[in-house]
Amino acid sequence: MKTFWAVALGAGVGGVSRYLLASAIQQRAGTAFPWGTFVVNVSGSLLLGFLLRYALATPSLSVEMRALLTTGFCGGYTTFSTYSYETAALLEDGQYSRAGLYAVASVLLALAGTIAGFALAREAIALRERL
Repeated sequence: MKTFWAVALGAGVGGVSRYLLASAIQQRAGTAFPWGTFVVNVSGSLLLGFLLRYALATPSLSVEMRALLTTGFCGGYTTFSTYSYETAALLEDGQYSRAGLYAVASVLLALAGTIAGFALAREAIALRERL
């Protein structure tokens, strides 16, 4: 149960951190490119890579603290970090075809899912307007 609450706390702090940082960057950089999201994704991937490699190689972090920082904070901050870590781990294990398939399929299917979500929302809006 302690791990559950550690993840919940970390996710809350990570989500708020993502919002504050991405918003601040985007306000300064303008809307021509999604710099806020880009910075969050890269910094979250860097942080998760460091945390997992360090935590798994040393006994310095408890299970609860590791869950708070990785699944919780990094997951709330950006799930892109998990995607990046898993792809890198597959590459490091020499599973190049799986890493490539995972990387390409994740991006393409996530984009397809977003486009399908757009279409469903348009239909829901049209249905609502007809009623």
